[in-house]
Amino acid sequence: MPLQFDFPASLTAEKFIAKLSNDADVELVSRQYSLKTYYDSFDWRLYKSGITCEFNRSKSESRLLLKNIDNDLNLAGTDIKEVPAFSHQFQTDDTRSILAPLLEMRALLPVCNLDYEIYHLNIINNDKKTVARLILEEHVLFNNRVTLLPIKGYDKAAEHISQTLTTQLNLIPTTHSLLVTALKLQGRKPNDYSSKMAINLDPGMRADIAAKYIFSYLLKAIKDNEQGTIADTDTEFLHDFRVAVRRTRAGLSQLKDVLPEAVNTTYADFFSWLGQITSTTRDLDVYLLNFAGFKNCLPASIREDINPLHDFILAKQQNSQKELAKKLRSPKYLSTISEWESYLKAQAFLKPVEANAKLTIKQLADIRIMKSYKRVLKEGNAITEESHDELFHDLRKSCKKLRYLMEFFQSLYPENQIKHFIKNLKGLQEVLGDFQDYATQEITLKQFSEEMLKQQIHANTLLAMGVLIQNLDTLGANARKDFSVKFATFKHEENHAAFKVMLAAKD
Repeated sequence: MPLQFDFPASLTAEKFIAKLSNDADVELVSRQYSLKTYYDSFDWRLYKSGITCEFNRSKSESRLLLKNIDNDLNLAGTDIKEVPAFSHQFQTDDTRSILAPLLEMRALLPVCNLDYEIYHLNIINNDKKTVARLILEEHVLFNNRVTLLPIKGYDKAAEHISQTLTTQLNLIPTTHSLLVTALKLQGRKPNDYSSKMAINLDPGMRADIAAKYIFSYLLKAIKDNEQGTIADTDTEFLHDFRVAVRRTRAGLSQLKDVLPEAVNTTYADFFSWLGQITSTTRDLDVYLLNFAGFKNCLPASIREDINPLHDFILAKQQNSQKELAKKLRSPKYLSTISEWESYLKAQAFLKPVEANAKLTIKQLADIRIMKSYKRVLKEGNAITEESHDELFHDLRKSCKKLRYLMEFFQSLYPENQIKHFIKNLKGLQEVLGDFQDYATQEITLKQFSEEMLKQQIHANTLLAMGVLIQNLDTLGANARKDFSVKFATFKHEENHAAFKVMLAAKD
């Protein structure tokens, strides 16, 4: 097992080699410049799973390593010249099998770079045989590090070298990754981006000030994902961009009489426009992400016939993405988003005139969450087996608004209680989302069929699409049946009573 040691601050590579040579026969095999680049997804999926991904380049090799964060041991490695963007592009099974379930659709992106001199050293015994190897990394900005690589059959030699490093050269055994240290030098830290909301509000904060704080948090998420959306780096940039836009729209519509009416109207229109211009591209992204599932649900005999549909959707997605990128570079977007940022940074009025602006944010949260909750109950209770699809869609939108409010204000309520209600709401949202997605996909695939028919697509592809549309219809019918069970759980009397207690509200 490799052993790692950090140098004291004053110990250089040359001094280390000289001192070690007094106790052992040290052979310098090579010395060369090397560059280490750490990779992860934008939302730190590898780090959150206890893994670092480092790409080491020198004149003699170019190798990617996956390591355990806790002990820095290698989990997998592969010799490559360039790092692929996506996990499925890796050729080696061991690397791909680790990355694929963690990254899913997210791209690997460079996080930070470290340049250093790397020394390869051999420890030689009296018989001129190599009994241990050392890899020394000499860094400019922080302490050097050496890795001891024991050789099978020479355990005592490795033990002796290890003891020499600690007792005579004052090296410090370590297992921590250099990633955190390297990030700190760049003013960063791991997990500095997450799509999950984590807003800490003071219950006594004035409502209009708290609202600007919430909108500022959401604006940061929009700007964090802006360039990745324009570049189409991976599909999750657009997804997170849209979620932040939807949350902003929900805030503007649900936190009524808090911001000035003119401000509310102007930016409600702007974020509605943002939702519209990003919708088509996201829908096409989802079709491509789900395509393997669509394909696998078909009978094996016609599975390959559906492939032209993928090419058709991909072409539409690429065109839609180009149009979206243009709009996100347009004066309308750039100027309005800048004006919104300036408004949010401006000091709040000492004496706001809006009806709810002077409430505490806890008072406003109680009022808005309860009102939204009651609307969900009313709309859900009105749905029967014969109800039109539109009623399910309306309920889905109401559930989203309630979910966003609960996420905005979750720091104002006991953590275990609010998370319990969010979890219950998620279960209801999932079945409503599935129902909506199946219905929308069924309609869209019919439209695609008509377009592809004009392009003289082979009849077998159209037949396979017909089977896929039938499958979606069946799945939609099942989701409609599942709704009653999920809604019954959501509105259960015990949950209802606990909800009222949490909000300290009356019917």
